[in-house]
Amino acid sequence: MSVLTYGIIAYGVGCFGLFWLILGAGAFAPVGLSQWQAESVWLSLLVNMGLIGLFTLQHTVMARAWFKNWLTRFIPAATERATFVLMSGLMCCAIMYGWQTVPGVVWQLHNQVAMCSVYTLYVTGTAYLLLATFVTNHFELMGLRQVYLYFRDIPYQPLAFTNKFMYRYSRHPMMLGMLILLWAVPTMTATRLVLSVLFTVYTFIGIFFEERDLLKNFGDTYREYKQKIAAFIPGIY
Repeated sequence: MSVLTYGIIAYGVGCFGLFWLILGAGAFAPVGLSQWQAESVWLSLLVNMGLIGLFTLQHTVMARAWFKNWLTRFIPAATERATFVLMSGLMCCAIMYGWQTVPGVVWQLHNQVAMCSVYTLYVTGTAYLLLATFVTNHFELMGLRQVYLYFRDIPYQPLAFTNKFMYRYSRHPMMLGMLILLWAVPTMTATRLVLSVLFTVYTFIGIFFEERDLLKNFGDTYREYKQKIAAFIPGIY
């Protein structure tokens, strides 16, 4: 298998896992397809926490420089990001497939105006997340640029730090979009509440490690940016 083919497959798996998560969070796709179901609420919670814990571990470890250096001893450096995307997509699929049901409904909207408003927020959050990936460079983020340059035998050059468009007002627009779509649902079952809560916790863990790496990579440039720009919403947080 060529490096380019591997990158394209990894991209497909990554996108599939991401969109399953997005659609599942909004009740537009099934969650918990596994035939095995936990026998108690506590076991369901434990399994769900374990799934998010594995996702957090995978995302956190594979994004660290020391792991990247170790991994590229065995695979071409051009496929490192694609491998991260592949594993992230597989982890999202594992979460959505193995997610355990928790009984109960936390809230349910019946008013049509309220439902339309919440769905609008959900769509806005999804669009904001996806748009943010293109502002930074979607193809770099998803590992396609790296494998394409390798395929064309063009030396890889890291992208410069950017603070364009929504990044002028928010340091983490992708995370903000994810948080919006996780919570903007007209019917919040207990099953989806656990998903939203645990992914929200992961979001703040991920931001902590990401910003630490950004400070190492960009130094004073990012330090000044962090001091001036809010994490999510200007004037709030």
